[in-house]
Amino acid sequence: MRTSLPADRGRPRRVPEPDAAFWVVKIVTTGLGETLSDFLVRRFAPELAVPAALLVLVLALVVQLRARAYRPVRYWAAALMVSVFGTMAADVLHVGIGVPYAVSTAGFAVALAAVFAAWWASERTLSVHDITTARREGFYWAAVMATFALGTAAGDLTATSLGLGYLGSGLLFLVVFALPGLLFAATRRWGVALFWVAYVTTRPLGASFADQLAVPAARGGAGLGTGPVSAALLLLLVVLVGALAVRSRAERTAQQPLALGGRSS
Repeated sequence: MRTSLPADRGRPRRVPEPDAAFWVVKIVTTGLGETLSDFLVRRFAPELAVPAALLVLVLALVVQLRARAYRPVRYWAAALMVSVFGTMAADVLHVGIGVPYAVSTAGFAVALAAVFAAWWASERTLSVHDITTARREGFYWAAVMATFALGTAAGDLTATSLGLGYLGSGLLFLVVFALPGLLFAATRRWGVALFWVAYVTTRPLGASFADQLAVPAARGGAGLGTGPVSAALLLLLVVLVGALAVRSRAERTAQQPLALGGRSS
């Protein structure tokens, strides 16, 4: 569902359109964020790894927010760092402070609702199609960070506290992820709400399957290790984002004659 305002016409979009490629890359970043976060906090002291991840996240977001148009490499670098730091933030609450996953899940859900309320009050739209200004993109990234923390806590809640295991949790969220798309295809209604439901679900979906591959067999996983799984997912992410960058460049090249006032025959 689109709700673009007249003043937005002609402005370039600052975030990607949610097509099939978007969802594939999004799920890869969530899985990579999960295993890379675990790898970093175990390989290095958490007191160093967490602030370092926060610093890289801030730098990535500054670069992204200063841009006036969507570029795949900038955007997905920021999304990956949100995934890494969001995982760390959720884990710190449970492992470091002892907050139960049910409590942190509810807390992050309230935080996300607060972001959406402030975004709506300011802009009267929550649609990703309308993110053509820096202020709207700021609200967007605040929502993205809340969704990653919420998804991380929800995935850990189902996998550990509810005893589904990583594979069972992944299959559960795979079904939940598919439902908004099927409902929208059948009704062509509630597009914005269904988008955000699916967006939240990608986090525990990707993370659960990544954990299934990485964690030891004693914990129900395949035991491949967070390092190898992170390396494989990073390579896959580089290939996918590279393909998106090539596509984006080709699209901009095709649009140049029209932008210069030319006419295509």
